[in-house]
Order: sequence, then C-alpha cells, then structure tokens
Amino acid sequence: MLTISNTISNVNAGLAVVPFITAGYPNIAATKEIIYLLDRKGANLIELGIPYSDALADGVIIQESSRIALDQNVYMDQVLELLRQVSSNIKAPIIIFTYFNPILSRGLKNCLKEISESGAKGLVIPDLPLEESDYVIALCSYYGIELILFIAPTSSEARIRSIIAKAPGSLYLVSSYGVTGLRVSISSNLKDLVKIIKRSTNKCVMLGFGISNAEHVAKIIDLNLGIDAIVMGSAFIKKITDGYEIGNYENLGLFCESIENIVRNIHQ
Repeated sequence: MLTISNTISNVNAGLAVVPFITAGYPNIAATKEIIYLLDRKGANLIELGIPYSDALADGVIIQESSRIALDQNVYMDQVLELLRQVSSNIKAPIIIFTYFNPILSRGLKNCLKEISESGAKGLVIPDLPLEESDYVIALCSYYGIELILFIAPTSSEARIRSIIAKAPGSLYLVSSYGVTGLRVSISSNLKDLVKIIKRSTNKCVMLGFGISNAEHVAKIIDLNLGIDAIVMGSAFIKKITDGYEIGNYENLGLFCESIENIVRNIHQ
C-alpha cells in the first residue's frame, strides 16, 4: 500500500508540504509535541530523521540536531517507541529518514518489521545503493512501507530511468548539489530534471535539500516544475531551535502554516 504517494496525490492544493525534523531534538518529549503541532498546522506528511553520527547527506544544522539527540541517548528504539505513541493520533503519515547502517545493525528484516509496526508509512535511506535495493524494496512492500528512492541532480537520463523502474512509489529529487542546509537560491536547472522524470513516469516527485524559506517555495511554484511535494528540513530545525530558546514552538507552527498558505493560495 503506497500511503505516501496516495497522500501526496490527494492534496487539494496540488503540492504537499513535508517538514523534516530530527527525532530527539531538542529532546524526545519536544519531538512528540512538535509532531502533533505540525500535524495541526498543515503538514501533509512529516519526515522524521533517526539521529546518526555519520550523516553524510546532512548539513551542519541537521548534523548538530542529531548530535544533541544522540547525547541524550536517542536511538532507533526511542524513536520507534515515540512513533508507536503518536502515529495513530495524527493525520499526517510519517516518513522515516535513516541511513542504511542503523537498519543493518538491527537486522534488515527485523528492523523493517519494527518500522512498520511503529506506524511509519514511508522510508528514505539516502545511502542505499540502487544496485542493492531489490531485497529492501521487497521487504518494504511486504511490511507495507513505501520506500522512496533518491534521484540526484547529477543523475544521467539512463540512471533516472533505472531508478524510476525500481521505485515502488514516490521519488525524492535532490534539488541541489551537496548536503542539506539553508541555501540562498534554488537551482534553475530543476525544470529540465523534472521534465526527464515526468516523461518516464507519473509517480509523485518530492523535492528536497536546500528549500530554505517561503520565497523559495513561491519560486518553486512560479517555475511550474510539476513536482508534487516539497521537503523542508534545516529551516524547520532552525525554528525548533528558536522555539526551544524562548520556551514555546508557536513560531514553528506559524512557519508551517505560512508555507501551507503559500501553496494553497497560489493554487487557488
């Protein structure tokens, strides 16, 4: 069951809003509060990162959030327990973002079963080699998890077609070179990449990495790229940091609402 793709396809505004947060940042109790808040404030899906010490795809903001979570002993067990508590109480499906090693260390089949039982509906593994993905895809399908495959901005057309052929559902298009993080501008060659993808498939395309503010979201919409969802990470982590410092997350909720409003108003 492709819950992630179905959720994206059914968004009335035509563009799903997907905040990324690091589980356990600034602490596990706050993560629970933040998930409920984002769900109330218009997030269509929520991407939840498992803290990891060697997060090669992440920039300094998300790496620091992972370090703080790890210092509090927040690992896979704690995150899955949190999901068991919240997943049935929210509308937004949860996508787990984790590197491959934490999954392998628990046993591939066992870990995917646990992720499914926690209530998570999607999974992103940024360092999973496409050539080694078949068994993971099969297990995810068996346990009702939608594995979302990455397309890099450097991918050739042949590589993109190979990724599309293997992807069970949604695709995650990396919007810029390098790691996650705040960017000054959005790459202008995205339209060509999306055209290549859309020529070959009608699968949902999620765009992430470097979408840093409301202006970026508006520009992405103005470019009429044809994408189906936007993922914003570092910008949300920054708002969480600000909220922790002042003792409430009201501005985080307002930020999520502002992104959702931009999407809805432009598509009306």
